[in-house]
Amino acid sequence: MTTKEITTWQDDAALERFQLIAPLLGEKLDDSKRIQLRRSIAEESGLSEKTIRRYESSYRDAGFAGLKPQNRTKRRTQALPVNFDGLLAEAIQLKREVPGRSVHQIIFILENEGRVEPGKLKRSTLQRYLYKAGFGQKQMRKYTEGQKSSSKRFCKPHRMMLLQADIKYGPKLPGKDGTKISTYLTSIIDDHFRYVLASAFYDNQEAAVVEETFRRAILLYGHFDAAYCDNGKQSISSQLIRSCAMLGIKVYHAKPFSGQSKGKIEKFHQVVDAFLLEAKAKRLKTLEELNQYWTYYLEEFYQKDAHDGIREYYESYGVPIPEGGISPEMEWNRDSRPLTFIDAGTVGEAFMHHETREVDKGGCISFNGSLYEVSTSLIGAKVTVAYDPRCTDTITVTYPGVVPVTARRTKIGEFCDAKPEIPACMLPVEPTTSRMLDVLEKKHNENRVRRTNAISYSSFQKGGEL
Repeated sequence: MTTKEITTWQDDAALERFQLIAPLLGEKLDDSKRIQLRRSIAEESGLSEKTIRRYESSYRDAGFAGLKPQNRTKRRTQALPVNFDGLLAEAIQLKREVPGRSVHQIIFILENEGRVEPGKLKRSTLQRYLYKAGFGQKQMRKYTEGQKSSSKRFCKPHRMMLLQADIKYGPKLPGKDGTKISTYLTSIIDDHFRYVLASAFYDNQEAAVVEETFRRAILLYGHFDAAYCDNGKQSISSQLIRSCAMLGIKVYHAKPFSGQSKGKIEKFHQVVDAFLLEAKAKRLKTLEELNQYWTYYLEEFYQKDAHDGIREYYESYGVPIPEGGISPEMEWNRDSRPLTFIDAGTVGEAFMHHETREVDKGGCISFNGSLYEVSTSLIGAKVTVAYDPRCTDTITVTYPGVVPVTARRTKIGEFCDAKPEIPACMLPVEPTTSRMLDVLEKKHNENRVRRTNAISYSSFQKGGEL
């Protein structure tokens, strides 16, 4: 296998493992529920509970990279079975008969047919060779998904059951120093209604902008059951998954090379392309202007315009639709499922980031290059810092058994530089003379008279003339 093939195979395997353990990453799961869920996942996937636990541990320790299998093409733990070529041919035949058969099932069939000794043919080995032969999970997907595409369009029956989110490159805007600034559009739309819940342009594509889009959608429209994203690093961040899990929201990710599974959000991006042409004609120059006119475009055109996807969905079921079609806004407003709003404080807490810091000898911590005053009672303690990445002027510091402390960013010398207010009774007055010099003049004159008198008295005692 080439280096590229190995990397692709490792990525595919890591994504498959992540999708298996995603339900186990919710922070609200207690131990008993997690054990029960882990057992259920093991039974459905054909893997052992020990393997599922290993995947969990690897993900928590090293993130997505921890789920990638090692490259064993150059170092095998044991020799292949003598009849491996025949076994591989049989495995390919089994895969062709039922494309959905897993490697575990194929090995089970081969062992029970007596073609190979139990435990002799390893799952990872057969999976690697099937991939090399063109019968891996990615290659077979095009057949299974091609068959599904001829069926009725997939669509959730009610709003807020499934949302789709994605990032798209926006226009480049002029910067202050003459350079161009790249922009990125982050959007989240309803699967059934194509209604846009949140969408905005940003000057970066970090994970924080995806979190902000999810946060805005939840604050505006409340709880939704699940979200469907791509596999970009912004969408598979543990922080996003954790935040949604705290609110009872599942986050699913599209499998590699399955762009059609995100068809609704990809179709929406064609609407974005039309807007970008208008934005270019308008000669928009700032991010604020871009977002302002994008809001106008959504509210006054897209949300109110008849949508072909909604029409095609109802036509596939033989349901008549109005002559003017159905817009996303019309479909959204006529749905019978009520919205379930969430308290803003609860949403804010769910999207808080958390890090650990040690309190120094001055009762302060260093965070994001700034100093925050905490408490001298926590000197030497390792505390948890909860913060909103959008604004770190204040952070919340917690430690077991201690009341949470709200710490503010401190500037060194800010108290020394401040000028105290002077009371009115202490304000200076304009002098009419120098009383100091007046006193000195008086003393000088008095001393001069005294010296003159002393000289005269001395001369009189000697019989001299005055």
